[in-house]
Amino acid sequence: MCTGIRFTDAAGNMYFGRNLDWTQGYGERVVVTPAAAAVPSAFDRPDDLGAAEARTVIGMGIVVGGIPLYFDCGNDAGLAVAGLNFPQSADYADAPRAGAVNVAAYEFPFWIARNFSTVGEVRTALQRVAVVARPVNEQLPVARLHWIVGDARESIVVECLDGAVRVWDDDVDVLTNEPDFGWQRTNLRNYLTLSEDEPAGARWGSAELAPFGSGLGMQGMPGDYSGPARFAKVAFVNTHYPDQTGEAANVVRLYRTLGAVAVPEGCARMADGSYEKTLYTSCFSAASLTYYHATYEDPAIRAYPLSSCDLSATAPIVLEAAA
Repeated sequence: MCTGIRFTDAAGNMYFGRNLDWTQGYGERVVVTPAAAAVPSAFDRPDDLGAAEARTVIGMGIVVGGIPLYFDCGNDAGLAVAGLNFPQSADYADAPRAGAVNVAAYEFPFWIARNFSTVGEVRTALQRVAVVARPVNEQLPVARLHWIVGDARESIVVECLDGAVRVWDDDVDVLTNEPDFGWQRTNLRNYLTLSEDEPAGARWGSAELAPFGSGLGMQGMPGDYSGPARFAKVAFVNTHYPDQTGEAANVVRLYRTLGAVAVPEGCARMADGSYEKTLYTSCFSAASLTYYHATYEDPAIRAYPLSSCDLSATAPIVLEAAA
């Protein structure tokens, strides 16, 4: 389970973040991949940007064989991407396809953040892309994911359905898990009567009924931790949260919004008896090019400004934990 969101403040600055919900971590850390870094690719792609034009990328992930495996990341142009679990529906190409731009599923977030500056560029490029089910090595199986991609103007959802890449315009700027985005977006119509306003009283015969107080307009909002429930709840919170001014207030907004669907341990047990929980929450500010991070055990928000990193490095950099 996972939840991703995007929004812009009144000045048009984008904030993009996610909850990563799972039973265990993978030693993930904040990773910076400078433009000059030499990173092996799964397939020959002559149109990929070289070091002189590539974007610098920062986000959460692990590095395997010199390859940054990003769970979520943003780049120095203000574009961001996150991969979320999509195990029942994700259907990648089994092998590279002739005439296509072949991208392994494990490198997809980095490929986007490394090569593109806007969602519009990504949307155009994806018309020629095949996402291939190739593992990075024998120890790490292929993860079945879908992705939310955002910039200061818009967001899209990218899904591999029936072996083909499907791109959805994401007008609510959120993503969770199963089912597919089209189903999730249609399902929001079940909740169109929800309101942030206090409902008016009513008369039943001679009885005058008054609301208990504010918040009753949200009655009917699902409170479980399934993908559809989290999608509906976070879509409402994300689209109704008042505009904030300044980076600090907008980072708080993002963490409070994702906190509305954070999963506590003990509520989502897997078949093997382990519990999913929100391992971490991240935020990428496109204005300051800062990556923020907080964990389940340590909810203090740590900041990782891209400007403080060695951007001349020729390999991915795993950052030390921020104080």
